[in-house]
Amino acid sequence: MSLPIPIPLPTPPLSRAAPPGAAAARWRAAACTLLLGALMLAPAAAATRFITLGSGSTAGLYYPTGEGLAKIVNDAGIDVRIGVRSTGGSVFNARAIQDGALQMAVMQNNIAYFAYRGSGIAAFAGRPTRALRGLATLYPEVLHIVARADSGIRTPADLRGRAVYVGDTGSGPEQDAIAVLALYGLTLSDLKTVVRGSAGNAVNLLRDGKIDALFYTVGVGSPAIVEAAQTTPITLVPLAPDKIAALHARHPYYTGSAIPADAYPKLHTATPAIAVKAMLVASTALPAVDVERMLRVLLHDHLDALYNSVPNPNLKLSFKVDNALDAMPIPLHAGAVAFYKSIGIQVPAALIAD
Repeated sequence: MSLPIPIPLPTPPLSRAAPPGAAAARWRAAACTLLLGALMLAPAAAATRFITLGSGSTAGLYYPTGEGLAKIVNDAGIDVRIGVRSTGGSVFNARAIQDGALQMAVMQNNIAYFAYRGSGIAAFAGRPTRALRGLATLYPEVLHIVARADSGIRTPADLRGRAVYVGDTGSGPEQDAIAVLALYGLTLSDLKTVVRGSAGNAVNLLRDGKIDALFYTVGVGSPAIVEAAQTTPITLVPLAPDKIAALHARHPYYTGSAIPADAYPKLHTATPAIAVKAMLVASTALPAVDVERMLRVLLHDHLDALYNSVPNPNLKLSFKVDNALDAMPIPLHAGAVAFYKSIGIQVPAALIAD
């Protein structure tokens, strides 16, 4: 069997005046010119904005709330991608926004108040976080004082000489513990042992009898406290009404509240308590156009997803867009101002940054 003899392709003639490599060089130059022209004519691709959102302990509600908010934005196709980071909580988040390590965060409104002004808490003394801007207040966070049922602790005054978890270092609960203890003439140094770390670990310590009580400021229904109630005989320590009034007079961002009866397994009595508000914040480094688009996605276009897909029942129970500026303690981000005005919500002059 014979095979066909290949016929060589003709070679294009070279110019007599040019050296052998000149034609190739001219071809490459022409190709580059054509490619450059094509790129100039093609529509520019939108740059994706990558954002890190600081939350809190994975045992609390900040982390799943952040994850839920991020998913709504990431699925919306607006060229913004949010990644969620578990952190020590509100104080850490405020400092990290000022330092540029975070671009968004969830935090307590009282901590945002202190952070922006650079006062009230040692971590912010003389170091105001002027990069911090408000986006929305989200839901009430109630200070839970949880004690072992066999500890004999019935009021915060009984915490003297006890081993107590007071929140992670740099967290809102730590500051709330300090404020409540002061109402009863106590400081952290009056405790036998001050325990810090994650709320999940605190539940294990309470169950094992290594601590007598814990402070935890969180939305009602916290998985960590549900676990504590399921695994350990516990009691919720109430605050006396006169103490709640005194705390509000001293620190107006605290309000009277209550942990409803049956909010947790095996606990059937409503407990007087105090509350602050969880809020969403952002850095001034974020462009206003991106912030406005994110808020439109979260608080307007996909509000049903905010209520039904974010694993935090407090949002559905208490969040309303019309009330998103209630208890807002710091100026709004320019993108937030534009969003609220666009949907007909009046923005108080005090919330517009200079």
